[in-house]
Amino acid sequence: MIRIDWARSAMVDLAAIYEHIAQDSPRYALIVVDRLTNRTKQIASFPLSGQAVPEYNRDDIREVIEYSYRIVYLAEPERIYIIAVIHGARLLPDNPNALGKQ
Repeated sequence: MIRIDWARSAMVDLAAIYEHIAQDSPRYALIVVDRLTNRTKQIASFPLSGQAVPEYNRDDIREVIEYSYRIVYLAEPERIYIIAVIHGARLLPDNPNALGKQ
């Protein structure tokens, strides 16, 4: 299995998702965050299972969808780098370097 690393910005995304949902239900917020983090285990086992992010037209920047969130990652030979976890309604920046370490 390939190693999973998280960009600081992706961790901030995850914390913001938790905080937003926890305003109504801390229990459900924990369930959502657990599902999002558990989904990265699939990515570690199958790095190319996610689709290429259409906004970037790069084979190494991919995403998987969980609930209504996009888990955006950089697929490197030795690791997967989670660079963003964003709601599907949000727009990604024009430059993927704005997401996290590239």
